[in-house]
Amino acid sequence: MSTGTEPEGDPQADATQSGLAVIAEATALRDDDPEVSLAARENLLDTVDDLVDEPLTPRQEEVVEAVAVAGGSLTAGLSGALARERRSRPEDVLTGAAAALLNTGRGGDAPGDAPGA
Repeated sequence: MSTGTEPEGDPQADATQSGLAVIAEATALRDDDPEVSLAARENLLDTVDDLVDEPLTPRQEEVVEAVAVAGGSLTAGLSGALARERRSRPEDVLTGAAAALLNTGRGGDAPGDAPGA
């Protein structure tokens, strides 16, 4: 929440940062290592914490985690479906999605214009 005295963030950079955190969550959901899942959740909370002007309450952290799991689950499922369609690995699809986000965040082409998209 802005008080009007802080500099405004870059919406594209914020979206890229958030998208990468969701892709990390999706990648962690495909991994059986609980430490990877914990690291992805902590990364997401850190990302959100960097984007907001005030610390999250415990309840807000719970909501962010729930949204992250939902977004990560959706992303993992869609990447798995796309990988089957393309006869590739889900990890390759997630890597391509992350690369497209980074390219777009730098002012590149739209994600659909990325190689292999």
